[in-house]
Amino acid sequence: MKLPFRVYAWLVCVALTIPAIDVLAATKTAKFNVTATVESDCTIAATNLAFGTMGMLAGNLDATSSITVTCTPTTPYAISLDEGDVPGSTVDARMMASGASSMLFQIYRDAARTQVWGKTSGVDTVGGTGNGNAVELIVYGRIPPQAPPTVGAYVAQITATITY
Repeated sequence: MKLPFRVYAWLVCVALTIPAIDVLAATKTAKFNVTATVESDCTIAATNLAFGTMGMLAGNLDATSSITVTCTPTTPYAISLDEGDVPGSTVDARMMASGASSMLFQIYRDAARTQVWGKTSGVDTVGGTGNGNAVELIVYGRIPPQAPPTVGAYVAQITATITY
């Protein structure tokens, strides 16, 4: 079926006016900045230091755990470990307790277990510089030979603190 001439004429007129409408429209622009500030930041997580089941403590009993640190790139940090929550415990003589009984243990920064991990910045802490990735630090624990403690489940809670 053929369309009448008037329909063609009307379609042509409509088609010619549509671009004219766009040409007649005015526009203005504005520019704006998108900003964000990244500040130094770190996260810290720790796993339990579990020595397992023991009997007589005639020799060293060693165990390890880990502390995972993630810091923004170029952020310097230091990890400190406190003496623990058992009364009488110190960084140099940490103790676990089971009721009124206690047992000595120690936490070290090195596999040879010669460098106590403590809380004095620049002396007995562990430091580094963040790179945006998780870094795993090994915690070296030792229960030294000592008089057999009373039977029981011994525990101490150590607080790991990151300073950045």
